[in-house]
Amino acid sequence: MTLVELMVALAIGSFLLIGAITVFVQSQAAFRVSESSSRLQENARFALGAIEPDIRMAYYFGLTARSDRIGGRAGPGEPIEIAVGGDCGPNWSVNLDAAVDGTNNAYVWTCAPYAGAGAMPGADTLVVRRVEAHASVPAADRLHVQSARFQEGRLFVGTDIPEGYSAETSETYRLVVNGYYVSPTSSLSTADNPVPSLRAKTLVDGPRIEDREVLPGVEDMQIQFGIDTDRPGTPGRGAIDRYVNPGDALLDASAYPDVRVLAVRVWLRVRSEQPEPGFTDSSGYAYADRDDPPPNDGYRRIVVSKTIFLRNAGSAS
Repeated sequence: MTLVELMVALAIGSFLLIGAITVFVQSQAAFRVSESSSRLQENARFALGAIEPDIRMAYYFGLTARSDRIGGRAGPGEPIEIAVGGDCGPNWSVNLDAAVDGTNNAYVWTCAPYAGAGAMPGADTLVVRRVEAHASVPAADRLHVQSARFQEGRLFVGTDIPEGYSAETSETYRLVVNGYYVSPTSSLSTADNPVPSLRAKTLVDGPRIEDREVLPGVEDMQIQFGIDTDRPGTPGRGAIDRYVNPGDALLDASAYPDVRVLAVRVWLRVRSEQPEPGFTDSSGYAYADRDDPPPNDGYRRIVVSKTIFLRNAGSAS
């Protein structure tokens, strides 16, 4: 081969090599974007899947469908009859009349958020109170509901079933209470990269409240309640008339006793755990009652929502 032929071959080979490298780099970048988006969608589905069954079972109290027929329940302004360690407010765990409840854009519970870092500013909270799907044997230091069809139920702690109840007419159910909120930190956080998380204040044996991590990467949760405002016996009874934010005046049972919560609409904004090189999130986020400006950082995000209908719809709280 002559020198000219060798130089031509090197030039052609260089162009082919540059083209192959360009295709490889672009394919690798596209794979990273696809993998990151898929992971966000998977995390979002997992978070919704974790809280959906709990929300669907709100207002379930075993053999009775009426929380007002369960003795021992109490609201925030009533005397504390059953003490719960680390409770998130006076009678927070046993406020069964508010079987599905929440706060709008604020964390107002008295129990400290995870790691002392506070709650995520602007995020909603959601509380679900119910019993387990199946009856169980009473256990020590556990908060139960003794549920009956033809007599009032009763909250109690421990293994001794309250007097006046028999196995033929009543059953024992474990009380389930979960308060969901968003924390600006999680178990994956590092000093230079805090990772937010969806967390739950959960009632456990003691009885006491324990803080549990549902999923890292969730940086916002918004809640709206689908309510039925029609009076019993009217044609529109049993259908959702509107969606309202937690704390709306229509959710005050003392002022609007006929209002029922039939569904909960949930929005979750999920963020990648690490910033992505070369990516800038310049999109704004408008959903529920939020209208956030672009974060302009390197984290990829996705917003998902789902409307969850309650199987045991009860009076609003």
